Amino acid sequence: MSNQVSSPPMRGSIADDLRAGFIVFLIALPLCLGISIASGFPPVAGVLTAIVGGLVVTPLGSARFTIKGPAAGLIVIAIGAVTELGQGDGTLGYRRALAVGVVAAVIQIVFALLKAASVGVAIAPSVVHGMLAAIGVIIVSKQSHTMMGVVPSAKGPLPLLAEIPHSLMNANPEIFLMGIVAIAVLIILPRLKLPGIRKVPPAIVALALTIPMGLWFDMEHVHHYHMLSHDYQIGPQFLVQLPASLLNAVTFPLFDVVWSPASLKYIVMFALIGTIESTLSALAADALDPERRRSNLNRDLLALGVGNLIASFIGGLPMISEIVRTKANLDAGAKTNKSNLFHGAFLLLFVAFAPGLLHEIPLAVLAAMLVFTGFRLASPTQFHHAKNIGIDQLIMFLVTLVTTLATDLLVGIAAGLTFKIGLHVYRGVSLKSLLKSRVTAERHGDVVTAKVEGAAIFSALLPLQRALGNVDQSITEVVIDLSGSSIADHTFLSRVDAMSREWPNARLVFKGLDEMKAASSHPLASRRRVAT
Repeated sequence: MSNQVSSPPMRGSIADDLRAGFIVFLIALPLCLGISIASGFPPVAGVLTAIVGGLVVTPLGSARFTIKGPAAGLIVIAIGAVTELGQGDGTLGYRRALAVGVVAAVIQIVFALLKAASVGVAIAPSVVHGMLAAIGVIIVSKQSHTMMGVVPSAKGPLPLLAEIPHSLMNANPEIFLMGIVAIAVLIILPRLKLPGIRKVPPAIVALALTIPMGLWFDMEHVHHYHMLSHDYQIGPQFLVQLPASLLNAVTFPLFDVVWSPASLKYIVMFALIGTIESTLSALAADALDPERRRSNLNRDLLALGVGNLIASFIGGLPMISEIVRTKANLDAGAKTNKSNLFHGAFLLLFVAFAPGLLHEIPLAVLAAMLVFTGFRLASPTQFHHAKNIGIDQLIMFLVTLVTTLATDLLVGIAAGLTFKIGLHVYRGVSLKSLLKSRVTAERHGDVVTAKVEGAAIFSALLPLQRALGNVDQSITEVVIDLSGSSIADHTFLSRVDAMSREWPNARLVFKGLDEMKAASSHPLASRRRVAT
């Protein structure tokens, strides 16, 4: 029998997780409602997803610190599925989109069982950023009209953007005023240098200011008001509509067209993009962990897939590891993944016992929050960042962005990746190296050296991870030897750099990188060996 005395319960950790879960709940509540509405789902669908993401996914082994729930990055896919599969019938499209979510969840579970979660790491960052920027543009193009209380006539993102001036001229003043107040709070509050102000979620402050405005405008009752020689209507159609109880919100999927070409397209998008975004969020959370602990990405994806399966079966949106809420969770002092569980529990309690308060939330305010999110995704700084890395990354970013806006998300990503592969071929990378790179690793004392032969590109990342194995505390230096590589692209360099932030004590050293010509002055710019 061991004489070791067990340590007392980590009360501090539980208290920290409880506090972080409550803060994330305050941030998540309005976003879950807004993302649902923008996705063509009932408002409560996003809340159902976050509840499942917290209460079900956490015990299954979700990645440390990550918050599971609906995300802006999946809005475009969800609304596309509802619209295309419903053919004008929103309820029918919603139930068919749920069936798509079920099959996509099964695929994510298969990915996890095949230990394929880290495949998303090999996707070029510029393609991912171009995809997110396109999503941001699409969100702004759609939600700007809702924020102004106007129903647009256009459908596509570019025509919707072109129609914004017309909607601005015909905006419903009372509705638009609430949207402007919400946007102002979201922009100004984080910039104020007042003690403790940054701990207050701006979205909650926006709701605290605009819900009373809605009550003052008597939005519960349909009526007209006159302003500036125009007549405007206001009423409960501009408020969040919720079922009488959470059980009434449960909706089951309809599988009648789940194997149609249109459904298969959305299945692939949900499974692929959800997996990529979740993997990258988990890696980002690990990099921010003060103790540099690494999450089991395949176990996290398995938990996520099961959560998506349950959420889609009961009427929820697909979920991912959402990076903004995850960052807020870390900033709030979370110590374990129980903060995600507490966040789900708070959502369940609030929706179960205070649905009337949710009904008083103006749709324009939720739309304003999404417009703010969309601007951040498509910020000019994203273009500037891509340009700083190199003209090749900017073109890749723009190809993904423009193609997505002109077609759809899947085609946009395919176009960005096709450009990337074509660029490698143009730079002399062999087809063999595109498919597989040879990586070997040796350890001498506390130094590990990994040699990459051929091309240090996306195809070398997974072999490199396998060759390095677990970089534990005994290793002080990891050398990536590129002296036998003809090229080192930005995807490889940036992912290895991110990987190194998870190592407890080891520093990263690139050998042979200075012998290559860089595409720009950026330290992680693509490089290639030039014959002398």
